[in-house]
This record gives sequence, structure tokens and C-alpha cells, in this order.
Amino acid sequence: MLKATIDADIFREAIDAISALIPECRLHTAEDGISTRAVDTANVAMIAIDLKKEAFETYKATTSEIGVDISKMKNIFNMAGKGDVISLELGDAAQKMAVSVHGYHYSITLLDTNTIRKDPNSPTINLPGKVVISGEDLNNAIKAAAVISDKIAMGINAKDQTFFMVAEGDTDHIQREFSKDELKSLTAVDARSLFSLDYLKDMGKVMSRAAEVEVFLGVDHPVRFSFEIAGGNGHVEYLLAPRIEAD
Repeated sequence: MLKATIDADIFREAIDAISALIPECRLHTAEDGISTRAVDTANVAMIAIDLKKEAFETYKATTSEIGVDISKMKNIFNMAGKGDVISLELGDAAQKMAVSVHGYHYSITLLDTNTIRKDPNSPTINLPGKVVISGEDLNNAIKAAAVISDKIAMGINAKDQTFFMVAEGDTDHIQREFSKDELKSLTAVDARSLFSLDYLKDMGKVMSRAAEVEVFLGVDHPVRFSFEIAGGNGHVEYLLAPRIEAD
């Protein structure tokens, strides 16, 4: 059972974070909020998102698992304007969820959770390097690199106390170094890994809204991005596997 109302901008922010990686997911409802854990079809990236009940204007739910077409929900919420409130209602064992926004009333058929990939286990990976950077600065560097290449090296230079992002194209090169003074904080441990910009571009659009993004790095290891949404009442983590340098 779920009966809730939420500001359209807040819920759209959560849906955008999920849709950056996956078109559908298992959404878990509980008394204290909603959450999901999912990996993309290529097993390259993972998202974990939690939205506390405090993010909602009204919220009442029991523990359940529902299958949601995220792409469809995103299209619906595009109808919402600033200041609009979204209403969500789902009865026990119901196969459809009632969604109301901006005067429109939808009856959305839920997906069979048996057809959706099971929730992934959270990997335990030691990523000793840590940077805290504004989401806007991070996204701008990603966009700049995407002009040159389809992959980017991200890392930390412990000696110089910098966070760097480097992209190499067939004939072009771009590098952005953030000094310690330009960052919110820096744990100076040498780190460097190569990543696909196809994934980072979509993640970057979401992270651009965050005042702070925590970036955890290692050597030829995945990168983990951690940031808040919904005015601190929601939390998102992205995990992206590295590319092989020989690519």
C-alpha cells in the first residue's frame, strides 16, 4: 500500500537520477520511505537511491515491492509545472498505480517484478581517494571532455594535491585539474581510472544540481559518486566500472 503526495520537482529529481541508468526498476516502499537498487543492462553501472518519507508532503506506506516503468513515469512528470504536487496511490496487491499531476489522472499498469532483474548486492570496494566537488563543476568538466573523446581518465595526484580529469581524442587533448582550493575537500591518495563518457554524461546532468558530490577513487577501480537530493531528504549513489586502458 502506498498513498503519498510530493512536490513535482522533488520527485522528478529522483526519477531523473534513476532514468540516467535504467528504464525500469523494483521500487521498495516502507514506512520510512522508498528506495531502489539496480544495475544497467551491461552491468557497467549501478544506482542506489533512498527517498525518506520527510521528502513527501504526505506519506503512508507498507512494506512492498513494485515494478515501475521509469521511462513512462518520467514522461508523465514532464506534464508537471513548478509548484505542482504529484499524488501517488496504490492499494494492497493492486496491479495499477493511480498518479495525479497538474489536473491529469493516470492509471499506470505496474510491471511484473519477476521480469525485472533482482537487486544487486552492494560491492565492498576499497576506494581510498576522495574528492568533494560541486556538482556543477563536475558536470562542466564531463561535458568539456565529451567534446574530445568517448572516455575520460579521472584521478588524484597526491603530490600536487589535485583532482584531475583528462580526455584524449584521435588528435585532440583536454585536461582539467582542480586544486585543493577549488574543491570542498580532498583526501590526497594517488588514484587513476578510465571511464566511459556515455555513462558519465547522463550521470553528470543529474549531479549538476547537487551542491556537493563525493567522488571516491582508486587505481583501475570503479568510481563511486555520492550526493543528496530532495533538500537532504534523499540520497543517491552511482557506481561506475572502469574501462580497460588498452581501449
